[in-house]
Amino acid sequence: MAALSEIRALLGEPRFNWSDPAPWIELERELGIEFPADFREIVDAYGSIQINAQLYLKHPAGHLLHDLGTMIRGDVELWREEDMAEFLPSPVGPNAGELMPVATATTGEAVFLRIPDDPSSPWRVVVQEMDSPAWTLYEMTFSDWLLAYLKGRDVTLCSRNFAPDGPSYEFLP
Repeated sequence: MAALSEIRALLGEPRFNWSDPAPWIELERELGIEFPADFREIVDAYGSIQINAQLYLKHPAGHLLHDLGTMIRGDVELWREEDMAEFLPSPVGPNAGELMPVATATTGEAVFLRIPDDPSSPWRVVVQEMDSPAWTLYEMTFSDWLLAYLKGRDVTLCSRNFAPDGPSYEFLP
């Protein structure tokens, strides 16, 4: 994918490079969805990381201390609570039009993938600002959204203040 090569150019070479699909298959079966290929490719390349000391991405491999499945299960439970659900444009869940939490930020934002209404349509990104009832739908794939973030564009999260010397990442312990 073109976006992954651009992400590599900005973020640096990935060092995780996971190739076993088993954790994805297990998590997707549990959730009842199939994550978009670009999201899987990025997470397989980089693993569970913190980007620019701000954005957390997690891999589904269960042996990791910070794994995607644990994060999603906790976040789905949180966002289904009545007083939290009102802050999102649609429910959290595995059905068409619903949101699946996939990333978080130290600055309080939650990043979701919006499940397409039609299987042939692309997944979109929704970012919710935890300190307000505001959310934004980005009409772009996850890889395009991440690329915009890494380039310092304001996609609700903005890396300019967190990465003055350019994007970087570190593995989560």
